[in-house]
Amino acid sequence: MRRLRKDSLRPLFREAKLEVEDLIMPIFVDENISKPMEIASMPGYSRLPIAAVANEVGKAMELGLKAFILFGIPSHKDEVASSAYDKDGVVQRAVREIKKQHSDAVVITDVCMCEYTTHGHCGIVKDQQILNDETLPVLGKIAVSHAEAGADIVAPSGMMDGMVQAIRSALDAEGFTDIAIMSYAAKYASSFYSPFREAAESGYSFGDRRSYQMDIHNGSEALREVELDIREGADIIMVKPALAYLDIIWRVKEKFRMPTAAYNVSGEYSMVKAAEKMGWLDGKQIAYEILVAIKRAGADLILTYHAKEIAEMLSETGEAGGI
Repeated sequence: MRRLRKDSLRPLFREAKLEVEDLIMPIFVDENISKPMEIASMPGYSRLPIAAVANEVGKAMELGLKAFILFGIPSHKDEVASSAYDKDGVVQRAVREIKKQHSDAVVITDVCMCEYTTHGHCGIVKDQQILNDETLPVLGKIAVSHAEAGADIVAPSGMMDGMVQAIRSALDAEGFTDIAIMSYAAKYASSFYSPFREAAESGYSFGDRRSYQMDIHNGSEALREVELDIREGADIIMVKPALAYLDIIWRVKEKFRMPTAAYNVSGEYSMVKAAEKMGWLDGKQIAYEILVAIKRAGADLILTYHAKEIAEMLSETGEAGGI
């Protein structure tokens, strides 16, 4: 077995290869700020004002990145997330700015309500209960507003039953039949999301999200969730988080053979950055190894906060040196 492990031969026999085109870069857009604001729990990552978003996308595209997912922090929150579907909302404005300057960028938008509600939950709430069916028309309105702004892909993340069908119907009714849906099909009620909630100001004011996000102990349930979303019209399905759910990525890809994304989430990123800051790990090499593992498990696309640093590494060396 050692014959093919020589430095000159190793790259020829790699079963999984990480490419820059595999990566989707998340961007936090905040309409309340005028300059970038670093996120304390995500070292090296910042919220951006709307005016800076297109420039950030341009720099990332110079490194070979092509796809970006936007999360908005609005100036106004209410019980029904009205800012989420406002034609002049934070994400809608950011999409238009990006497309104006970088028409070839692939812009993906998060379709959810948690950043836009006073209670921080992903749906309409009554008597501290999240109302699934009442939420679906709102998600449709959000998706349509994103498509009108120029989004290429909408990504519903709230784990509401029937959300993909509701969004597909709303998009088709408004003539957006070519807008793809990337569904957060298997999204777990994970502890890995804490830094994101600081970044997006999406913490909840009561209870938790376990009634609509998946139990971390379950695997077969993920397959049922994914199958439902595929039947409803999802073009891409996603598993979130990624690192602790590599087995789920593998099972989903093996069963459905659909375009599959995985979200290398904020907590996974922050752990690497914290260890890197302490000098315990080589952060870039560890990040590269994690992303290769996610790709090897079956992901076609990886949403990751490491996107820029890994793209830079790959553009310089073609691969992570020393791995």
